[in-house]
Amino acid sequence: MASRIIEFFGYAPADPSPDAKRARSELRCPFLARTCQKTLNDGAISGACTLQPMQARPVICCPIRLYANDYQILKDVAAMAFKQECHLYPGQQAKEAIPEAGKARIAVFGKNWGRELRLPSRRRAGGYYVDWILARLTDSGGLAEFVAIEVQSIDTTGNYRPEREAHLKGQQFTGTSTAGFNWENVSKRILPQIIYKGHVLRRERLCTDGLFFICPTPVYKKILERLGGTLYEYQQHSGALTFVWYDIGLPGNPGTIRQLSQGGRFTTTVDQVATAFTSPVNLPEANVYELAIRSQL
Repeated sequence: MASRIIEFFGYAPADPSPDAKRARSELRCPFLARTCQKTLNDGAISGACTLQPMQARPVICCPIRLYANDYQILKDVAAMAFKQECHLYPGQQAKEAIPEAGKARIAVFGKNWGRELRLPSRRRAGGYYVDWILARLTDSGGLAEFVAIEVQSIDTTGNYRPEREAHLKGQQFTGTSTAGFNWENVSKRILPQIIYKGHVLRRERLCTDGLFFICPTPVYKKILERLGGTLYEYQQHSGALTFVWYDIGLPGNPGTIRQLSQGGRFTTTVDQVATAFTSPVNLPEANVYELAIRSQL
């Protein structure tokens, strides 16, 4: 599936503004205010935030793009989970902060905030990291409750390197990109991980609202398609899995970055997702292998 880059180091690829030119020349991510962390197979800095297939809506292909507006997604989840006004602090700084009247102190554990927290495996070796933990503190600084967050975009397939190199040189790209999206990762990696993490978290006494899964809208739709679209909706609780999906807005004037907006949210349970994942849904017609073999004989 051919796609084109529509966000490059945060801006439109051909944006002539000084800010966009500076981002391209410095290989700078405007969402983290530092060098872009997305790389190609050979280690070269990618710079591609969002691709758009020729016949479909834009797809965010870098998870850091979801951290726009100074990590707005973390603030959104804090509001959903703790149901009050919150002030977010990196890790231990929350305990040291002076409480503000009417605001909950939230300790954030995750990359570039507090240290990441690993989920141990049953044999206490290996295991997965949870991208983010938001921990609400009591007035005295103790742990009251916490919620976990997983953030996913989608990996790309094919090649957009010639297009990338043209944009870095400030040239118009007239060729054809072969870049597409690795939707198979929904089944192979994304769903198995969130099911495992969800089961671990539901056994946590203070994880009262379960796991939140943040992703671009097309990724959420692909997950629903893979699960057969038959999930029941539940209230947030310890065994809950809440999907929250986001889109980028329309392009604006040169020098501006497209807005990131929440497209919706849906809460179900880890059990619902696990059952749907292992159920025989969306199967092809019977005897497809026989027909394929016969067509080659």
